[in-house]
Amino acid sequence: QAQLVESGGGLVQAGGSLRLACAASGRTFSSNFMGWFRQAPGKEREFVAAINWGDTRYYSDSVKGRFTISRDNAKNMVYLQMNSLKSEDTAVYYCAADDRMSLTTGGWRYWGQGTQVTVSS
Repeated sequence: QAQLVESGGGLVQAGGSLRLACAASGRTFSSNFMGWFRQAPGKEREFVAAINWGDTRYYSDSVKGRFTISRDNAKNMVYLQMNSLKSEDTAVYYCAADDRMSLTTGGWRYWGQGTQVTVSS
């Protein structure tokens, strides 16, 4: 059974840090790319970061330099370290997996249920 389960969300003050984790099982972790998306209230789900088996990383311009994506293949985990958080980072964060890289949601086959991140100003 393919499954992605996110954890680590919560409430943090602006300027603070959070680390999100995504546990992958089944066919999801064998996917070449693992990614993070986010969806703020009233907005479309947007790309945040992605990483492939070769540890090539991709970031949106809005998080570059503040967020770091990583993966632990031995533990079937993907992480998103978020530093210098801003109020505009408030959103539900989703883990995703697919064999190909895409900046759009339609390009990802597997999705988690999401974890809420709230940044207070």
